[in-house]
Amino acid sequence: MSLSERRWAWPALAGVLIAAISLRLWGVGQGLPYVYNLDESDHFVPHAVAMFRHGLDPHYFANPPALTYLLHFLFALRFGGASGVARAYAHHPEDVYLLARVTTAVLGTAAVWLLYLLGARLFGRRVGLLAAAIEAVAFLPVFYAHLALNDVPTLAPLTLSLLGTAGVLRRGRALDYLLAGVGLGLACATKYTAGIALLPLLAAIAIRYLARDGDRAEGEGRSAPASPVLAGATIAAVAALAAFLLANPYSLLDYQGFHRGLVHQSALSGEAQGKLGAPKGGGLPYYLWSLTWGLGWVPALAALGGAVTVWRRERALGWLLVPAALLFLLFMGAQGRYFGRWLLPIFPIVCLLAAFFALELARAIGERRPRLRTAVIVLAVAAVCAQGLVYSVHSSLVLSRADTRNLTRAWMVGNVPAGSRIVVEPLVPNAWVTDIGAATAGEPRWLKYPSLRGVVNPANGMPEREGRKVRPEDYERTLSPALISYYEQHGYCWVVSGFTQAGRAFADPGAVPQAIAYYKTLERQARVVYRSSPYRRGQGPVSFGFDWSFDYYPLAYERPGPQMTVYRLSGGRCAAA
Repeated sequence: MSLSERRWAWPALAGVLIAAISLRLWGVGQGLPYVYNLDESDHFVPHAVAMFRHGLDPHYFANPPALTYLLHFLFALRFGGASGVARAYAHHPEDVYLLARVTTAVLGTAAVWLLYLLGARLFGRRVGLLAAAIEAVAFLPVFYAHLALNDVPTLAPLTLSLLGTAGVLRRGRALDYLLAGVGLGLACATKYTAGIALLPLLAAIAIRYLARDGDRAEGEGRSAPASPVLAGATIAAVAALAAFLLANPYSLLDYQGFHRGLVHQSALSGEAQGKLGAPKGGGLPYYLWSLTWGLGWVPALAALGGAVTVWRRERALGWLLVPAALLFLLFMGAQGRYFGRWLLPIFPIVCLLAAFFALELARAIGERRPRLRTAVIVLAVAAVCAQGLVYSVHSSLVLSRADTRNLTRAWMVGNVPAGSRIVVEPLVPNAWVTDIGAATAGEPRWLKYPSLRGVVNPANGMPEREGRKVRPEDYERTLSPALISYYEQHGYCWVVSGFTQAGRAFADPGAVPQAIAYYKTLERQARVVYRSSPYRRGQGPVSFGFDWSFDYYPLAYERPGPQMTVYRLSGGRCAAA
């Protein structure tokens, strides 16, 4: 890198990385000490803590354990071993989850830096810098860097693999094959769908192997023997397997458990939208729509233009980037369930293609209008980054404010007597009814109705005494208007409802008519004593959806959480309460 290039590239990269880590840490403590995201509360952190009790076998492979292991060792360092972790998790879970979320944010920022290196190797520093800027501000990687989930951490090893793959294409050194393999293994040990990084690597190896001019990427004219390519492929394969086993050793040591976990995860992904209120328009349209807000309209269209341009201009590079993104979209779109964050494994490629096309378009216009060259470049950069920046800043600002569920609980502490019987929909963790960190930590403040065991008897509309446990997404199927009189007869006088549950029913009322009747009866017979809204004054509500109801993308949101309502019943035993 020349002195003149260092003068602009390094400060610009520093600015991008500062913006990336700032957006990812702003609001990182949202909701704590309570963890409201079901995946965050069920995976990774609790499994990392559980390892202090039963050893390093995760006994859970629906998600690969690389992030779990990383968190386990960080918890040991931060809290001083098993007893310290257990104490912190029981009395100060916010400290445990905050460390896990900061780890996610740091890994997400590292992925932005690696994307710069990848872009610089394939296209040049300007493209690398712009691609890094796009990912630094894009909504999906910013929002999910605030949660202790594996989606964003996967981007770091996945981009590392792509960086090695770029080296295989451009140089073909043993170190490049090694880097590509290590990144691939670690990425797959963090999230299974990161295996898409294998396709670019295979493409690079095939191009190297089949090329008549072995150093075509370098522009040299001598023929390359096949043996170095095959040796490099072997290095990559061994490195990938070794890295995967290092980060997921019990995939071999407990192969049966590992296989069961894979089968279970595959069955869940392929399940035909069993979640009430889930979108029904098809996976591919959903993911194409998700790109328009998770990445942004302009960068999404620019990525399409970049794919066409790269394919025409440099076919080898086209084979490296384009098929992987397209096949990933097709594969994920064919699954039964789909969520915007599941697109993240192809974000490095899509950001690269968008940055390349934006700068190529700016260069072409600049050549025709030399006086406007600088202005056109600035406009191109702003166009591909503006939407992501606006919505990521808004989202981080939203997350920095008190969650509606925390506000609701604070009101209940002051207005609902301790020991009261309450009904709370499954939109809060069980710990929500306890006073975390208090002398009575772990003891319930209120007696909570077992909502996820309240299976309704179709004969009388009343809950079964020995109901089987149901999943939170099936809760609405357990509701009936008769439940309200049941609550009153048994002294459950306070009902706490949230839109992330009720919204599922109203999004598909024909599937759960009894639930619709339940909510209408509740609204008619009970007295509303408290409401907490996440929306700006005069805005909302946002229609229920499995992305926007949970990631707060629309600008109508002012704070995190669903719209919350507390009802007071007055019949039966509640009349005298």
